[in-house]
Amino acid sequence: MALIIITTRYTIFLILFICLSLLLPPQIRPCHVMDQLALLDFKQKITYDPSNLLQTWMPLTNCCASWEGVACNSEGRVINISRPGLYSTSDFISDTSMTGILSSSLSKLSFLQVVDLSNLKNLKGNIPRELGRLTHLTHLFLDSNQLTGSIPSTFRNLIKLQKLYISNNLLSGVIPYPVFQSLTSLTELSLSTNELAGEIPFSIGKLGSLTKLDLHANLFSGSIPASIKGLKNLKYLDLSENHLTGSLPTSIGELAELGVLYLNQNHLSGSLPSSISNLVSLQFFRISENQLTGYLPVSMGMLPNIERLIFENNRFTGKLPATLGHLKTLVHIFFSNNHFSGKIPSSFGNLQNLQTLDLSRNRIQGSIPPQLAKLRLLQTLDLSSNPLNLVRLPHWLSKLNLFRLNLAETGVTGNLPRWFSSTSISILDLSSNRLSGSLPHWIGNMTNLSFLNLSNNGFRSSIPLEFNNLSLLMDLDLHSNKFTGDLGTIFSKSTKDPLGHYNSIDVSRNRFVGPIDGNVGNEVSMESIQVLVLSYNPLGGTIPKSLGKLRELKKLELKENGLTGKIPSELGEAKELTSLVLADNKLIGSIPEQVINLEELTEFDVAGNRLHGRIPSHKAKIPASSFKDNHGLCGFPLLSCKHH
Repeated sequence: MALIIITTRYTIFLILFICLSLLLPPQIRPCHVMDQLALLDFKQKITYDPSNLLQTWMPLTNCCASWEGVACNSEGRVINISRPGLYSTSDFISDTSMTGILSSSLSKLSFLQVVDLSNLKNLKGNIPRELGRLTHLTHLFLDSNQLTGSIPSTFRNLIKLQKLYISNNLLSGVIPYPVFQSLTSLTELSLSTNELAGEIPFSIGKLGSLTKLDLHANLFSGSIPASIKGLKNLKYLDLSENHLTGSLPTSIGELAELGVLYLNQNHLSGSLPSSISNLVSLQFFRISENQLTGYLPVSMGMLPNIERLIFENNRFTGKLPATLGHLKTLVHIFFSNNHFSGKIPSSFGNLQNLQTLDLSRNRIQGSIPPQLAKLRLLQTLDLSSNPLNLVRLPHWLSKLNLFRLNLAETGVTGNLPRWFSSTSISILDLSSNRLSGSLPHWIGNMTNLSFLNLSNNGFRSSIPLEFNNLSLLMDLDLHSNKFTGDLGTIFSKSTKDPLGHYNSIDVSRNRFVGPIDGNVGNEVSMESIQVLVLSYNPLGGTIPKSLGKLRELKKLELKENGLTGKIPSELGEAKELTSLVLADNKLIGSIPEQVINLEELTEFDVAGNRLHGRIPSHKAKIPASSFKDNHGLCGFPLLSCKHH
């Protein structure tokens, strides 16, 4: 009976459309009845359409004339469906979603050329294999949804396809070998951010028209196929964030049009082939987070358009090639965490466009070449964790307009040089050196500072009152020095809204004295702080109740500070706390239930105090060692209170 009703309705619908077609003039004749039925079936499979993207898709209306996102040819056949979740008009950008499955009825739109259902976020289910029948299709955009299953092997029939974007879904399985062999018209292919596995098919080399290939953030394994040399028109190649192994094929040097090459976060090994020098169009080269070894080829100095080299976190060895100084277009060098040795080539002073030079965590020795003083566009200089044995900071550094200077663990000794007071440095890290003396009064002139790390040195002074002028400072690390005096100057410094509110303070392992100002939680500079570490200072006094007003505080460490009194229950108002360490003090009283039961708390340590009473029941997994040496405490995870 149901089949008879459906057939009857379809017949009536068909008769009405034929009559309407005969009555209307040719220029506004409605779209083909089969196309309209296919689109209505697609709409039926959509269960949630919050922005009414399909509101105009109504029966008995002309889908070619009045349905938004639908375009037809002169024969009334649908050739374009564009209902993306992210689209722009002249006035605004709209971002919406659509929930449902991708209907196989779209395959009946036999004249279809363009499908854009990208960024709808909630299209689910498999990609219908029937879409392989759309032999006129040139553009298919299904990216940024929740599609599952594998890439249909029927896609090999889409021989006119030029752009295929199915990235940012939940697709799995391997790429069907015949697909790449057939889609010779493809110019852009993006399969990124899925769960596709297996090897990249050797047939990839057949896609000679490709200008963009993006396979990043998948589970691809095996080596990069040598057939990649067949992609002569390729301008953009991203194979990053996979499980690729083996060495970089020498054939990659045949991609003379390549401008962007991302191979980072794989398991590539071996050395860079000298054929890299043939990539004469290359601008961005990122091969970080791999296991690459060997020397950098001297031929790298022959990349006439290179702007960015990101080689950090590998195992490169040997000296930095002096030929890199020929790369006049170079803007950023990131070579951190390798095994480079020798000196910094003086030829680097020729890199007139260089903005970032990061050679940190290597084995580079010797002095910094004074030729670097010519790098007037340099903003970041990071030479930290190298055995440079600088002893003195070169005065010519003051000539640079640096934003960030990181010379941690480079053997610097003595006092802070006064020329710092006339620089515009915002991020300064001189930690783990042998600096000594006092924190000078002129530190207050460094008003651009937002990050200051002088930890693990030998400073002995108190904090000068001029520190108050650092109204942009947000991160301060002075731990492991011999600073004295109180902390009030640090806590009460000025701000320059919306900047200058602390993110973190670590002044542990010094000689600061207290007590901690009871008003510390009300200081304007402290209202956004997330990390506060004051441990191993002879502060004394009680824990200020006002610390509970620090609504964004995540980590509070007050270990071995000589604190007395009770744990204030007001700390339970700091709802974001994940770590609270109060061990090895002289705290008394009981543990407040509202503190130990903070929703985000994962670390709680009150060992080595004088607390007593039952440990409140708590959700966090706190080991018994966090309560030890409090002889009055009982209850889980210590002994039951009936044993006391």
